[in-house]
Amino acid sequence: MRKKRIQLDRRQFLKASAGAAGFVGVSGVVGSVSTIIGTNAPSVLGAEKVKRYRTALLGCGWWGMNILNEAMAAGRSDVVALCDVDGRHLKAALATVEQKTGQSPKLYKDYRELLEKEKPEIAIVATPDHWHPLMTIDACRAGAHVYVEKPISHTIREGRAMVQATREANRVVQVGTHRRISPHNVSGMEFLRSGKAGKIGMIRAFVLYGGGGPEKPEPNEDPPPDLDWDLWCGPAPKRPFNRKIHPRGFRNFLDYANGTLGDWGIHWMDQILWWSEEQWPKQVASVGGRPILGPPVNDGKQQTTDAPDHQIAIYQFDGFSVTWEHRRFGGNNAEKTRPDQPVGVYFYGTEGTFHMGWLDGWTFYPANPKKPVLHEDAQLHQPDAQNIKELWADFLQAIETGRRPVCDIEIGHRSTTMSLLGMLAWKLGRGIRWDGQKEVCLGDEDANRLLERPYRAPWQYPKL
Repeated sequence: MRKKRIQLDRRQFLKASAGAAGFVGVSGVVGSVSTIIGTNAPSVLGAEKVKRYRTALLGCGWWGMNILNEAMAAGRSDVVALCDVDGRHLKAALATVEQKTGQSPKLYKDYRELLEKEKPEIAIVATPDHWHPLMTIDACRAGAHVYVEKPISHTIREGRAMVQATREANRVVQVGTHRRISPHNVSGMEFLRSGKAGKIGMIRAFVLYGGGGPEKPEPNEDPPPDLDWDLWCGPAPKRPFNRKIHPRGFRNFLDYANGTLGDWGIHWMDQILWWSEEQWPKQVASVGGRPILGPPVNDGKQQTTDAPDHQIAIYQFDGFSVTWEHRRFGGNNAEKTRPDQPVGVYFYGTEGTFHMGWLDGWTFYPANPKKPVLHEDAQLHQPDAQNIKELWADFLQAIETGRRPVCDIEIGHRSTTMSLLGMLAWKLGRGIRWDGQKEVCLGDEDANRLLERPYRAPWQYPKL
């Protein structure tokens, strides 16, 4: 079957993007040149009065610096403060900011002190997941607009508290689900919504990475001298310090994140909700475990991760069904859309199968073998193949126009909730029925207790 490569010209792409604006459920037009194409066009306030924002970064690790680098490149931020509990991250971030801007931001370990003293107009929250809720809520209440990384929360009720705090403070909160504005995702949504794939009855989202055998425990040790480990753990349980957790290993420790479904899953669950305009599933079930990595270890002397090494989740909507599957073992080129990228979403329709990918763009495989395969390449930025530039431009435009951003906090909450419901069902070992309007599991007190968790003193869980 021959493959026909689709290349949208500027006019076609903007038309598709403007159509996609209706899918995200926000006011205002998403498909502007400055927002979608990512150019640094003059502010709507007028080129002679372009506003610069006092900007602070909370969480100066790898991804936080990816975001801040795009903020600096946009030329609209004065970086006034950096915050991280790891002094090594602070030192590296400071050197980057000074080299790129000539600015010398103040350095903090406690974000509360930063918010009080520096009064930023924009706060970027790029910490581990368990810190997102408190930092976002406190930043909004301090008067800042917020760009918060996904997933927005560790538990579902934290997410609802974040939405409420955003609305009460009348702030713009953009969630880092940049695939909502990636060119091939926007045009792919236009293709799906046009009906060219037919009626979609089933969707399969997946992340299938290979790996080795049983996980070897890593000995615990004293935290590095520049790391405030107690503050790193914050409201979450305080485990002994272990290099498997920090830096960058926290996502597979369930005290601080929600495994692969909580990390990767939100991107693909978000694509499904975007396409369908649904807000939540009605029923959720999940199975999985650690048959390859082995039982988790945390005996006071050594640790392993404790997230499942594979998981299957099933989501039932009124008009279609969704499956999620991930695997951290048994990599297989037969299951990959390209050798270095076994991720994406398959939409199965009456006219064919549509794959929304990442590095490889999107591809449509017609049911009729006489029709050509259609494909559009991705348009991504380095490092790390992302579209933060476009999402940041949309963020600034939303602040200046008063509209809600493409990845508004409510949208991020719904996509995060979908992933967290899969984890909740896995922890319970059985299915649940979800009332998305009230955000409770129907007739299931055991499940409802998992919608939040106790915070470690003196931190207080955000209440509605």
